[in-house]
Amino acid sequence: MERKMYHTQERRTIRLTSPVLCERSDAWLGNAYYFWDDIVDAERWGDKSKKRTGSFEIYASQITVDNFLDTVFNEDHYLFYKKQIEKVSKTIEKKARRKASIKDIAAYINEKAWLGNLDGILFQDLPIGYHELIPDYPYRKRIQAAVYNIDCVLSFIFIKDEKCITI
Repeated sequence: MERKMYHTQERRTIRLTSPVLCERSDAWLGNAYYFWDDIVDAERWGDKSKKRTGSFEIYASQITVDNFLDTVFNEDHYLFYKKQIEKVSKTIEKKARRKASIKDIAAYINEKAWLGNLDGILFQDLPIGYHELIPDYPYRKRIQAAVYNIDCVLSFIFIKDEKCITI
């Protein structure tokens, strides 16, 4: 199956020809190429995370998601993912005597074999805040893809650039 998704990056003098790999230690789904399912979320991410550069660009891509852990729409995948994250969290709490951090979970995702045969993860959270149509009422999913296999990105096309909104 293919999904049209959106990649947000800070504005550059030369347009990108492919997505940028996120290798931040706190990237919550590990080292991956990150995409948003809804352009609204791509724009909001640009406003939130790209402020230091003052502007951002959005690229559209067709992503094949056949070999993805689909925690959004597949209940079995969601329960598997949840079990893995809870297991590593409990292990860290027991061994290190502290709560697991996002960096711990990202390191786990980067290292574990169960991701070695996946092309990516579809994940969602619930957006809330004044940006929403109904502030503080999380009625829609904010879906994101973490793509580990660049071959799943079938196209990559610049669609817009914007100034960051001062909040």
